[in-house]
Amino acid sequence: MKKGFFALGLICTALIPWVWGDRYVLHIFTMLSIMAMLALSMNLMLRIGQLSMAHGAFMGIGAYCSALLTLREGMPAIFALMLSGLVTGVVAALLGRVFLRVKGVYFVLLTYAFGQVINLIFQDWTSLFGGNNGLINIPKFSLFGIRITNPANYYLLTLIFAVATFLLVRAILKSRIGLVLSAIDEDEELCRSLGTNALSWRTAVFTLSAALAGMAGSLYAHHLGFLSPSAFGFHLSVDLVVMNVIGGVASPWGPLIGALIVVPLPEVLRGINEYQLLAYGLILLVFLMYCRDGLVGLAKRLAGRFS
Repeated sequence: MKKGFFALGLICTALIPWVWGDRYVLHIFTMLSIMAMLALSMNLMLRIGQLSMAHGAFMGIGAYCSALLTLREGMPAIFALMLSGLVTGVVAALLGRVFLRVKGVYFVLLTYAFGQVINLIFQDWTSLFGGNNGLINIPKFSLFGIRITNPANYYLLTLIFAVATFLLVRAILKSRIGLVLSAIDEDEELCRSLGTNALSWRTAVFTLSAALAGMAGSLYAHHLGFLSPSAFGFHLSVDLVVMNVIGGVASPWGPLIGALIVVPLPEVLRGINEYQLLAYGLILLVFLMYCRDGLVGLAKRLAGRFS
C-alpha cells in the first residue's frame, strides 16, 4: 500500500511536464531524471557503508567521454553512452581494488582527492577537454539515426533511464545480493569468516555505481550540448548525499523523493541564491536530528500509526 502510494505520487509528478508543456519545466524535469539516476547510484554505495565523494568525477568522465566520442569520432550517441558507462566502470574497478581497502573517513578523503584530480585534468588539459571554456556544440542524442531535438521526447528518454536504474537498484537490493551487501555493511568480519570476499563485493558495487553515474553524465552532456568542469565538482557529490538523506537511504524510493525535492530547490531559492548552501545545511541538520530515515521512513511510521 505504501509503495503503491509512492509510485502513484511519482507517476503523477512525472506527468507534470507534458501537462504543463513549458520548455523550462521540461528542462528541470530532465535534470531531475538525470540526478535521480545519480542519487540511486550513490544509494548503492551508502548501502555498503561507504560515502563516495567521487561521483561528480565519475559523472564528468562519462559526460566528457560521450561528448568526445560523438564530437570527434562521429559515434552515435547511444553507443557513446554505453561506452561512457563502460569506461567509467573500468576506472572505478581499478580504483576500487585500492580505495576500498580502507573505510570511513579515509575512503571519503581518497574519493574526494580523486574527484579533485579529475576536475583539474578537465581544466588543464585544454587541447582535449577545452579547459574552463569547456566543450560546445555537443550533438543531440540520436536513436537509429533520428536526432531527439524535442525537449519532451528527450525528457521521456531520461525518464526511461531513471526508471530502469530504479528497477535495477531495487532488484539488486531485494535479491540475495542485497542480503550479502547488508551483511557486509553490518558485520564484515563475520562475512569474511564465512568465506565472503567483502572487497570483491564492494568493488563490484563501486563499479556498477560509477557506471550508472557515467551514463547519467552522457545523458547530461547531450541534453545541454555544453560541458564545463565546474559542473562536476565536490558540490555535486554533496547534493547526492543530501538527496539520499532527505528521501531515506534504506529504500530505493528515497533517492527519487530526495531528487524531487533537491533538484528544483535552486529555482525556489533563486531570489536568495547566496543562502542556498545555508538552506542545504539547515535541511540536512533537521533530517539528521529528527528524521534519520528520511521522508520514506517518516511516511512508513505515519502509515503505521493510522493503520
